[in-house]
Amino acid sequence: LSSNQISQQIPQAVKQGLKQMVDETAHCEGGLTLNICMSYGSRGEIVNAARSVATNVMQGNLDVSSIDEDCIQGHLLTAQRGGDPDILIRTSGELRISNFLLWQLAYAEFFFIDKAWPAIEKEDLVEVIRSFANGRKRRFGK
Repeated sequence: LSSNQISQQIPQAVKQGLKQMVDETAHCEGGLTLNICMSYGSRGEIVNAARSVATNVMQGNLDVSSIDEDCIQGHLLTAQRGGDPDILIRTSGELRISNFLLWQLAYAEFFFIDKAWPAIEKEDLVEVIRSFANGRKRRFGK
């Protein structure tokens, strides 16, 4: 689907809420990046990245021997979004990632909160940050 077709599928109230959020945070500089994934599936993202790489090979713009993790990573939707997430907070008591950022979450730390997203409070997020900062030894696959 084109971005225009996708935009047409988003309810007007959601569009208004997103616009309000952007307007109210326009003064913020640097800091965190918020990615909103709507109608997103990680398997589809990986398939599209593979197709893009294959197209580059077929057009002679990429040699097969140069395809590596960085090459694939560069074709994912998050390539220009600040890198892979350090933390995934899964709410509502769910214990799965549900086809979400399958590639990008390879070395993320997972935190599970048994509350629905609207019920999450500042204290919940502070606890996740403290645990991440003080209690985790990240090994990145080593």
